[in-house]
Amino acid sequence: QLQLVESGGAFAQPGGSLRLSCAASGSPLEDYTIGWFRQAPGKERQGVACEYYRTTKYTDSVKGRFSISRDIAKNMEYLQMNSLKPEDSGVYYCAAAKHVPVSDCIAYSNAMFDWGKGTRVIVSS
Repeated sequence: QLQLVESGGAFAQPGGSLRLSCAASGSPLEDYTIGWFRQAPGKERQGVACEYYRTTKYTDSVKGRFSISRDIAKNMEYLQMNSLKPEDSGVYYCAAAKHVPVSDCIAYSNAMFDWGKGTRVIVSS
């Protein structure tokens, strides 16, 4: 089982950038599919980006703006968010699971097993 801790959430202006970090402990990240999910107030949790062995998948609304990456040596997963929009606001969660294709990771948050507690992103002018 992985323990996941997110950081990097902050206030940003539209058009700005943030990088979220997910620190993992308990097991090597390289064995897992890792996903970033977000939940806006009053909305369901949504898959944003997922990665497994450098295979990545993004939800349509963030393609070309967000990038997911992994540092195996540091056991860290990152989400670089550029050209931020107000609709990117929400609590961002890092989640992990084994043997989950990135397509299922994006589509089905209940396919993920281990979850962090989230970090809040606010995009506003």
